[in-house]
Amino acid sequence: MTYRIDKVGVVGAGTMGAGIAAHLANIGIPVVLLDIVTPGLSDAEKDDPQARNRLVQSLYDRMAKARPANLARKDRGELITIGNIEDDFDKLADCDWIVEVVIERLDIKRQLMARLDKVRKPNAIVSSNTSGIPIADIAAESSESLKAHFLGTHFFNPPRYLKLLEIIPTDDTDSDVLDFMVEFGRNTLGKGVVVCKDSPNFIGNRFFSVAASYSIEYAFANGYTIAEIDAITGPLIGRPKSATFRLMDLVGLDVMGHVNSNLYDAVPHDAYRETLRPAKTSVVMETLISNKWLGNKTGQGFYKKAMVNGKREFLTLNPDTFDYEVAESVRFASVGAVRKIEDLGTRVAKLLEYDDRAATYVRDTLLFGFAYAAYVAPEIAYKLTDVDDAMRWGFAHEAGPFQMWDMLGVRETAAAMEASGLEVADWVKEMLDAGYDCFYQNGSYYDWNTKRYKSAEIDKNIILARQCDEIARNDSASLRDMGDGVLLLEFHSKLNALDGDIIAMGNIGLEKLETEFDAMVIGNNGQDFSVGANLAMVGIAAAQGMWDQVEKMLYDGQKFQMELRYARKPVVTAPHQRVLGGGVEMTMAGWASVADHETYMGLVEVGVGIIPAWGGCTEMIRRKVNPVMRTDNADVLPPLQSVFEQIATAKVGESAWQDKELGYLRDSDVIAFNSDHRLKMAKDLALGLVEAGVKAPEVEKIYAAGRDLYYALLLGLKSFEWAAYATPHDVTVGKKLAYVLCGGDLSEGTWVDPWHMLDLEREAVMSLAGTEETKARVMHMLQTGKPLRN
Repeated sequence: MTYRIDKVGVVGAGTMGAGIAAHLANIGIPVVLLDIVTPGLSDAEKDDPQARNRLVQSLYDRMAKARPANLARKDRGELITIGNIEDDFDKLADCDWIVEVVIERLDIKRQLMARLDKVRKPNAIVSSNTSGIPIADIAAESSESLKAHFLGTHFFNPPRYLKLLEIIPTDDTDSDVLDFMVEFGRNTLGKGVVVCKDSPNFIGNRFFSVAASYSIEYAFANGYTIAEIDAITGPLIGRPKSATFRLMDLVGLDVMGHVNSNLYDAVPHDAYRETLRPAKTSVVMETLISNKWLGNKTGQGFYKKAMVNGKREFLTLNPDTFDYEVAESVRFASVGAVRKIEDLGTRVAKLLEYDDRAATYVRDTLLFGFAYAAYVAPEIAYKLTDVDDAMRWGFAHEAGPFQMWDMLGVRETAAAMEASGLEVADWVKEMLDAGYDCFYQNGSYYDWNTKRYKSAEIDKNIILARQCDEIARNDSASLRDMGDGVLLLEFHSKLNALDGDIIAMGNIGLEKLETEFDAMVIGNNGQDFSVGANLAMVGIAAAQGMWDQVEKMLYDGQKFQMELRYARKPVVTAPHQRVLGGGVEMTMAGWASVADHETYMGLVEVGVGIIPAWGGCTEMIRRKVNPVMRTDNADVLPPLQSVFEQIATAKVGESAWQDKELGYLRDSDVIAFNSDHRLKMAKDLALGLVEAGVKAPEVEKIYAAGRDLYYALLLGLKSFEWAAYATPHDVTVGKKLAYVLCGGDLSEGTWVDPWHMLDLEREAVMSLAGTEETKARVMHMLQTGKPLRN
């Protein structure tokens, strides 16, 4: 059977339901979003459609206003049609997929299934987003057709941003339905899909709830402070900066309490069950919840924002007194010794060689996590890779429990677990006794069913840079062969900041593109595409008065961007996540782009007291002003002012859709909803350009608006200053920006060679870089990671 999803119904418009609807709308799929009729209507309102939909409208509005944004661009919301389950239930009749996200009560879910049985198309897929009720129980009283098309689809909140999608089939789920939803989840929804067994809380929440409960109780029982634990359990061990207690505040303490309580009742067979009701933690959680100190949503939980000596700070909870205190600086010898080690496994292994409180905490909690992962994995997962994937995709861990266990040595770690009184699962002992010393080996994983290694599933749409043959390398960049005549320029400097080594490697790439390859892709698998130019390099050179070096740096970057833009063969850029400053200029220099849906692009140079000078100003004029000025009697001020305000305010797009709106991406550029597929899509696009015989773009002149428009922009800048939106140095930078965008001191508007504009960019940055205010901004950014307003 062939399935296709062109329209989706979501029943339940709460936080998760509305979030799922928004994610689908971002992709471009029309959604019907239903909830109950507004309760408590007056007699006069009972026949008023607007009043009857007041509840669902308020839930939609809450979703649309939430931060971080659920909708990738405001107009994506136009794909969502709201209604209620009494008046609009028949709107589900032509939906290809219907998602149930109603209250966690089995009777209500079954009532909904009975209604859906009567209206759904014969081949419509129905799923539940529950995490607390067995999937099979929900459809137990439904027709055979619905049962065959029913399964669990458990999104993580917020659905737009969290990668994990747990799919839970029942014994009645048709295999074609399961296969289709896995593929749809991966390729269309852009998710990391894990197929779970129909067990309580599935994989991610089951493992996390028990492991986190143990870790928190261990902290309280052994006198660790909130600040100490969050310093230990973040990036140091491959976890997000939210670490432990910041994550609890983010999720909501009431939510965590509810999840743990439900899980406790659902797993009487679990040998680790009592971990969910720890003595000290239970008292703390009950007190916080009764006080309505639920975390971020109520303004305080384990942390509380407060003004201390005129500065906003985060106070931490003292779990013994329930007072909030200024957190003391956290220092551990072990952490200081290992924190700069880049490789996660090496860093954690080295940490565990110490015996201070940080190393002891990490050691004991990791060993417990390994023990529980091995114990519970066969119950909740079909293979151990799914447990690791669930923790990486659902909780942003750099490595899952079995991957981390491998890093530390399975046999040695198992011995340490037994020595500390923890039980090692029988299947792990059997694995070691049979001579298998690791969970992963050469693209395979240990399968506890066959008791041997099994080849891991390969997603042919994923290209990892490290798996492409390396042709050339320096400290900041590599050239790699993607196959089929496509060259890859990969950045691997710190934060993928652009420097001379990247430009040098890029130039070698252009030479090889000319003689050995058919096309080039610029992209990487790093956390961010690029945060912009290496500020330390620029700042040091400027501080030491090495102006020739600064100018060469600027010129080399400009020249490289121009040669990319007008290369004789296709150049495709593949941006993702943060793309700032020079990263935007690099992206815009390609013939085309394939951008991750979550790509946040902005020319933010004003924050450090300079302006874009690797062609950013020039390219924005080419993209936004040139098309307008090719029309007779066009008014140049609106598009020019738009460019000026965008750069002067360091506007950053909050999605690839917004990046298109801002002009950093073209309307024709491709959006990848699964970032893992981005490099493969970029390669395919490059090959498509080659096959189509697309010719290199011709060098285009740039419209320079001239002196009168420069003064018009200054008038707008003055109004910003009068309103106290701009500091004195903002005004200085703004004047330089306006001068460059208008093409300098020209008596009238005219078309100029792009190098006329590029020269002005370079001169402006050279001038600004010499000011004490810009030097202060650069130094402040390097030291704090935050912009300075001076």
